[in-house]
Amino acid sequence: MTTKPAPKTPIDPQAAGPMLRYQKNLPKLPVPPLAATMQKYLQSVRPLLNDADYEKTVQAVQEFQTKGGVGEKLQERLMARANDPSIVNWMEDWWLDQAYMGYRDPIVIYVSYFFGYKDDKLRRTPAKRAAAITTAALEFKRQIVECNLEPEYAKGEPMCMDSYKYMFNNCRIPVKPSDVEESYDPIKNTHIVVARNNKFYIVDTVHNGKQLSTTELEAQFARIIEEARGSKALPIGVLTTENRDNWTDYRETLIAAHPENKELLKQIETSSFMVCLDDSSPVTRDELSRACWHGDGRNRFFDKPCQFIVFENGKAGFNGEHSSMDGTNTARLNDFVCTNLLRNKIDHGSESVRSDLPAPQVLNFHINDKVEQAVSKAESNFDQLIAKHDLTVLAYQAFGKNLIKKFKCSPDGFAQMVIQLAYYRMFGVSRPTYESAQTRKFQRGRTETSRTVSTESINFVKSMEDTNASVEQKIAAFRAALKTQGAYMADCVNAHGVDRHLFGLKNSLQANEPKPTLFTDPAYAYSQHWFLSTSQLSSETFAAYGWGQVVNDGYGCAYMIKNDSLQFNVASVKDLEVAGKKYINGTHQFKQHLEDAADDLRDLLLTEVPAQPKL
Repeated sequence: MTTKPAPKTPIDPQAAGPMLRYQKNLPKLPVPPLAATMQKYLQSVRPLLNDADYEKTVQAVQEFQTKGGVGEKLQERLMARANDPSIVNWMEDWWLDQAYMGYRDPIVIYVSYFFGYKDDKLRRTPAKRAAAITTAALEFKRQIVECNLEPEYAKGEPMCMDSYKYMFNNCRIPVKPSDVEESYDPIKNTHIVVARNNKFYIVDTVHNGKQLSTTELEAQFARIIEEARGSKALPIGVLTTENRDNWTDYRETLIAAHPENKELLKQIETSSFMVCLDDSSPVTRDELSRACWHGDGRNRFFDKPCQFIVFENGKAGFNGEHSSMDGTNTARLNDFVCTNLLRNKIDHGSESVRSDLPAPQVLNFHINDKVEQAVSKAESNFDQLIAKHDLTVLAYQAFGKNLIKKFKCSPDGFAQMVIQLAYYRMFGVSRPTYESAQTRKFQRGRTETSRTVSTESINFVKSMEDTNASVEQKIAAFRAALKTQGAYMADCVNAHGVDRHLFGLKNSLQANEPKPTLFTDPAYAYSQHWFLSTSQLSSETFAAYGWGQVVNDGYGCAYMIKNDSLQFNVASVKDLEVAGKKYINGTHQFKQHLEDAADDLRDLLLTEVPAQPKL
């Protein structure tokens, strides 16, 4: 995202601050023309289906879009919803409920995501590192609260900044049948919650009207580490790793155990953010990634949107709850924290510690047998869940964005073709692939699905495996695949993709109406079964970034494109079974295929780049 001005979008003189100066005048999320979506849908499923199945899908599409038929009726309803002045974004409520709040599987693994930081050479102890991160995060919070944070831009167009209100002083609350997001006053609630040895401590970041300095925060974290030494509390936080219906019941059990427990929970829920001081010391990228992804599940509260994690050896990272806010927001937060600390652009305040600084307050939950049983069950379920999953990181150091640009191609498209080639080599077939595209140029826009697999991408991966194909033929196939991927992504960021429109049409059906054949056609479900769930967020200050797979016969493949390196995070179930075949070491096999694919694409495209003189 760029930060250049966007003169085409009018400024709202009544805006609360610079951050929201374009907000009121952003366009509303459009509803694409029905015929265009149907044509695009057929193009997207053609490479995934055999001839007979494709003909059935063609018939289902033709039936759906018949003049005066069900498709037109649903389109009219969706248009009416989109044009309703009382509705800011036609997709917002449906998407929040069905993609997130109504989703009942654990958010750990399946919803949460993580960033891992590069080491801070100046801050090697956990208290010192946590204090600096907290000060930087509080500065970011201040800019949001005061609406002074500069808006984000993409190709000169301002992005929606509305979802930043969910970053601090928020919490997801378990409720049946659909969770809710609670927001709290960020000015009144100046405390953070610190987790250590499964205990939760309250640290108010303001004392006598003045924010604690980094030195004072370090003293508070050191107090907590010392106080918690030698004993671990019953891990109430592990309850947040549970199935959401179970956690709803367990939360009621916890509240029923003693009247004070509800207020103690409220202290966590209203806090600005979490700081988790773990007693583990991850060393490798894989270890750091897993520790930030889920850790041991105990020293956390996964319903908080922002959890900063600092380890015993001074390494650090972040875990994010995904429901109300996408990763572009928290990537900016974390990049701000890491970059400004690295460049010494954070005001750390006085180096002295006030003598009257109150000690951190531990939250002593009242426990009974039912609460202990709930925690024990949650621990068992979490440990079983984690044991089923694997994660590994390819830190590819041979080249990055700088070289890819010399190849005159999109770095993102290049990475997508690396993933496609690796998957094809491992499985001998291309399967449905999700790439996240942001629609934040629209009011309260979130994401659209960019479908990477195309006729052109399949021609490309096949040509790479064809020993008779010439270098020129392979390059031509690669560039054709890039062009198709780029064009579809461009449609998606303009809210003219396939998936969200179909989602809206399906939701426009009334309860008593039968589903059209289009939505019962096996191709519809298959084309949204994301064997590859992919997305890019990049920062030179990150050492890790990722999440879990969205289907158990698929991969979560997060990637970063840095100036001189690439990084792919591969996550899946351990005993991966795809189309009846088991891959016992599937994450590591796929990681190797990614490395080989990147090597081969580099070697292929270097044939077009003039040789550089040797120094």
